[in-house]
Amino acid sequence: MAPPAVVEEEAPPAVVEAPPPAVTPPVPASQLAPAEPPERRVADLPVESVRQRERFAVAVLQAVDKVTAETIRFEAPVGQPVRYKSLILTVRACEHTADDEPTEDTVAYLTVDSQPKPQAGRSAPGPRQVFKGWIYASSPGLSGPEHPVYDTWLITCRAAAPLRGAAPVSRPSTANAAASRTR
Repeated sequence: MAPPAVVEEEAPPAVVEAPPPAVTPPVPASQLAPAEPPERRVADLPVESVRQRERFAVAVLQAVDKVTAETIRFEAPVGQPVRYKSLILTVRACEHTADDEPTEDTVAYLTVDSQPKPQAGRSAPGPRQVFKGWIYASSPGLSGPEHPVYDTWLITCRAAAPLRGAAPVSRPSTANAAASRTR
């Protein structure tokens, strides 16, 4: 096999001339149209036409352990901490966008603390906040907890389920209540 040929490189030129500026052709006035007015802002709308976001009592989250590839989907009630391995997830709000918003999405405000489980004979170390902010179901990579071992994202929000086997609570009418007090 013959040795490769040596190719000598040229040095770049000492002075480089800038290319001439691009000239844009003029646009005739007949082709110009007036600009569209900007869309109405929410602040400009009357109060009765602004719709509120629908709030839910439970967030459905999904988590994956990147080491074991274990994936779990679980429900987290708003305001109650839920533990997944060494993470403590607390959903503060879970909302679905209003009908008048341009895109449909489900969002949740989430705080995530990292706290290893206590070992026998040792006290548990204090929790360390890993994430605090809004997460979006349609864009899980946009804003979310960054953890070296676990990934967590929002699936949806839903209303709290009624207790199984619980009969609906009925209130007596005022006539029945008054009659029961006189007996």
